[in-house]
Amino acid sequence: MDILSISIIIVASLLIVSILLQQRGAALGSGFGGEGNIYSTLRGFEKILFYMSSFFAGAFIFLSLLKLIL
Repeated sequence: MDILSISIIIVASLLIVSILLQQRGAALGSGFGGEGNIYSTLRGFEKILFYMSSFFAGAFIFLSLLKLIL
């Protein structure tokens, strides 16, 4: 395995962990008559997890496309 494949595995693992650590209040059930807290403000650790998830998703897409090109 090369360094690019290992980095993709690490970023994918971190993305999974950051998604699983997020609050579970925004499931599909809330869109069909559940609680109406869809437009809540992210604060503290939730905000950090949101930005981490976005960063890891972008890094995963970038590394995957780079692996595809190379």
